[in-house]
Amino acid sequence: MSQQMWAAPTAAMPVRGTVNVPGSKSITNRALILAAISQSPSTISNGLIARDTQLMIKALQTLGVAIDSTDPAHITVVPGPLRGPAEIDCGLAGTLMRFLPPLAATADGPIHFDGDEGARRRPMATAITALRDLGVAVADDGRGKLPFTIVGTGSVRGGEIDLDASSSSQFVSGLLLSAPRFANVTTVRHRGAAVPSLPHIEMTVDMLRAAGVEVVADTADPSHAQWTVTPGSVNLGDYIVEPDLSNASAFLAAAMVTGGSVTVPDWPLHTTQAGDQIRGVFTAMGATCEITGDGLRVTGPDTLTGIDVDLRDIGELTPTIAAVAAFAAGPSTLTGIAHLRGHETDRLEALVTEINRLGGAATERDDGIAIEPAPLTAADVATYHDHRMATFGAIVGLRVPGTRVENIATTSKTMPEFASMWNRLVNGLDAA
Repeated sequence: MSQQMWAAPTAAMPVRGTVNVPGSKSITNRALILAAISQSPSTISNGLIARDTQLMIKALQTLGVAIDSTDPAHITVVPGPLRGPAEIDCGLAGTLMRFLPPLAATADGPIHFDGDEGARRRPMATAITALRDLGVAVADDGRGKLPFTIVGTGSVRGGEIDLDASSSSQFVSGLLLSAPRFANVTTVRHRGAAVPSLPHIEMTVDMLRAAGVEVVADTADPSHAQWTVTPGSVNLGDYIVEPDLSNASAFLAAAMVTGGSVTVPDWPLHTTQAGDQIRGVFTAMGATCEITGDGLRVTGPDTLTGIDVDLRDIGELTPTIAAVAAFAAGPSTLTGIAHLRGHETDRLEALVTEINRLGGAATERDDGIAIEPAPLTAADVATYHDHRMATFGAIVGLRVPGTRVENIATTSKTMPEFASMWNRLVNGLDAA
């Protein structure tokens, strides 16, 4: 384990405060792609500036898109002809490694993709095969993973694509985002187990439609869903990014495990962000969740209730929910999340390992984890270079004095100021 250890602050009393959460990573990176293929310049307001989005910005700039992000509140994007040769660093950003290759295929010239060591383990065969089915040349030496090179010819023909996106909804979103630039109508058909994180595809579809793209979606059967995109002009225009509700959930969890009350301003009344579903989960565990004029306020219960919940659509919330469940009075079972084995790390194995390291009682199942009540004790929490595991450790530390979290800076992937924001909240400097 790394020697870069962060002493997680312990809450001496119920945590109370208001936390302004930065913009959504998922929305920001989708907006950047759509702005890059728009007919005219766009302005993205409240966009997130963090490692994942900075990597996307740099990648698009490398391909010929002019982006000015010096003012994070107003990111300006001026489209330009996409060109190679280019070297793209994906870091650990799943959105970048799954969203950009279809767009790079419309560029002229070879585009080489690589990333961090952990990124090289993440599955990419679905995206590579889909591009080849569209007539795109991809050189990967048979790996089905990073690194690989796309040989762009300036256009992609489009057409019908059958794929299995049961390991990640990002494969579908990546194709849909670039499909308006393809030569022909494109239909993406999923054939396999139910698509995980379906709200993320719904987010993609909504953003495409808001930019003037014609999209037809049929998701009545999640194992045989399909989406059809008609090529045409894209006009993102001036776009305002919502707060990142998944990142907000970690702060709301502070209220849950300490019996406190935390408010996140500007919580949207209507959203496609999967993170909005945390309200239902926390309510089932005993919380009071209210959307008021000030935002979403979550008040934690005196005693946390265990939960049996299918997280297929909200898998990214699993580490946060698992951290809260570890303090529940009854057992919890989190299911529908087998796909988390292919995220920044194998999150199921990581969560079970770390809960048990802390003295808890967690077991891994085929499609999830089970957590039994057990008193937790201080330990050093490994993060596996995974930002969600870092926030998991921070939540645990609220109730377990002496908890230390390895490399808290890994949260810079989506929230560079997490540690300082967390300390302010726990120390009462953001009192509501």
